Amino acid sequence: MATNLAQHIQDTPLCDTHEHLKKEHEWTDNGPDILQDLFSNYVPADLVSAGASPKAMKNLMDATNPDLADRFNGIQKAWEAVQFTGYGEAVRLIASQIYGIDEITPQALASAKDKLTQLRQPGERYKLLRDVANIDHIQTDDFCWPCLPDASGTDFFLYDLSWQSFCNGNINVETIHKETGITVTDLDTLQNAMEAIFDKYAPCAIAVKAQHAYSRTLDWQERSKSEATLALHAVIGSNNKTSESIRLCLGDWCWARGVELSIKHNLPFKLHTGYYAGNNRMPVSRIKSGNLCGLLAKYLDARFVLMHIAYPYSEEVIALAKHYQNVYIDLCWAWSINPYASSNFVRSYIHAAPLNKLFVFGGDTGWPTSATAYAIQTRHWFTHTLQSEINDGHLTENQAIQIATRLMHDNQYDCFDLQGTRDAIKAKVKR
Repeated sequence: MATNLAQHIQDTPLCDTHEHLKKEHEWTDNGPDILQDLFSNYVPADLVSAGASPKAMKNLMDATNPDLADRFNGIQKAWEAVQFTGYGEAVRLIASQIYGIDEITPQALASAKDKLTQLRQPGERYKLLRDVANIDHIQTDDFCWPCLPDASGTDFFLYDLSWQSFCNGNINVETIHKETGITVTDLDTLQNAMEAIFDKYAPCAIAVKAQHAYSRTLDWQERSKSEATLALHAVIGSNNKTSESIRLCLGDWCWARGVELSIKHNLPFKLHTGYYAGNNRMPVSRIKSGNLCGLLAKYLDARFVLMHIAYPYSEEVIALAKHYQNVYIDLCWAWSINPYASSNFVRSYIHAAPLNKLFVFGGDTGWPTSATAYAIQTRHWFTHTLQSEINDGHLTENQAIQIATRLMHDNQYDCFDLQGTRDAIKAKVKR
């Protein structure tokens, strides 16, 4: 019999603060086949780490090959080694909860194709995420500036304004001119262009997002106008082919301007911290959230959302949330990276930092089936986490239920201006 806590966690709509969801037409017209749907979230990285060959991985994802058995058999040995990781668990949840597959076999894969065809019909993506996953709304980073109304669910599918390229010190003069009508020749025109981008897209945006930790350090430094001017001219003159130090200088200057604009437009600023997706390219000195301290101290009026619990440096990010008034922590992606570490993180956080600054879920995926599975995974492990607190005598069930509501729903509504964003989208749609 389900406990009151477990039932409450199942029934409470879950705010999804981070996805990379493909648009409706990409899902219906160019979506995955069954093997791509099962294995194209994050589990390829575990399969590679377990020894799957490049040839086997390429074959697995080749939808032009109708031989499902051949494609799966190439990675089966690696799959057996990773099926119980967080990523592997998500695959098994897609299989069981979406397709009714208890064990992945060629016969089971073949039988699931009709179900996938049904799911890839107009409107089914929205129904799956809203009704099956019980998601309140989704915040998607699709790596661009425009945050336009999504006709497949205007109140449901919300978008981040990307600041990654600016933080990396990459300035595409032609693209900026096309978007804003401004030709960047110096810092003043660059700042004018940034302001124009925010004026154009911030009203319908839910947040600003940058994942530049994949390509540079999070160690921000304040840069003078003269330093940034020299860096800008170097970047423009070399078509972005400059030294790392020059790009860091310009990136830091642009990053700061983006934070200032996020404050002006009442948008939280999301930052990737911690673990990298993929394989064999993670310099750990870049990814620690403690590298951000200079930026956090400089902009106390901003709302910084530090994503992925900075895994594996998670205690450090708890310390930041405890110390800095402007820091919020997001468990997006973390439950699938390492569910036990995420569970321990939540328990540690509860007893160290303010409860109003933690968000419990974001799938960080491209397909709706993956996002649904990751939501199911989160609910399972989050229930286990709070039940453990009850079992150890640290919380009553009623207290755990109140915490669950905060972390799943209420904190997100307090941090993000959901009503303002939805109102702006409605007004834009009416025009």
